[in-house]
Amino acid sequence: MTMDDLRNLDPKDAGNWPAQVQISSFVLVLVLVIAGGYFYLWSSQMEELTAAKATEEQLKIDYLDKKKRAINLAEYKQQLLEIQQSFGALLKQLPNRSEMETLLTEINQAGVGRGLLFELFKPGVEVKTAEFVEGPIAIKVTGSYHDLAAFVSDIAQLSRIVILTDVKLIGAKDQLLTMEATIKTYRALDEAEIQAIQQAEAEARKKKK
Repeated sequence: MTMDDLRNLDPKDAGNWPAQVQISSFVLVLVLVIAGGYFYLWSSQMEELTAAKATEEQLKIDYLDKKKRAINLAEYKQQLLEIQQSFGALLKQLPNRSEMETLLTEINQAGVGRGLLFELFKPGVEVKTAEFVEGPIAIKVTGSYHDLAAFVSDIAQLSRIVILTDVKLIGAKDQLLTMEATIKTYRALDEAEIQAIQQAEAEARKKKK
């Protein structure tokens, strides 16, 4: 069938079209209907289906994660108890305010006992947390490498928690070294400090409400 034959077909008399043309027209109409249905109806449903599948996968992941946590809950509780006990034991090692002077004296004597020359021993501003108070001490001492190393070892072996940070070594005269560092000491909160922290926390909760 030529193009002229197709042009001469009467749309109102489709029943008398040649069988080949009728089949082709039917297939074309079917394709157009399916395409229209997809774009106007099924496409949105397909997007919803894709989103639902993604949500399903995420829910499966969340379920497995929560299931794993539930299975290990007893183990987690035991670990938390051990951490709390260890932390409590560390807190008991902290001196109170009245004992801090003794600790500072021990630190100073540790350096003097090793023959070190203190050029600076300056306590800084304390930093308070809900559990303890951190007190930095800026030091500058001069001595031999061996004596400085022994001093650091002595600090580490004190009965109280003392940490040496920000260490800098500078060459001095006569084969000596000058060490600049910050010694961090820790003490327990006294009753007045505990009450002040609790009051501040209570006021903060009221403001949130």
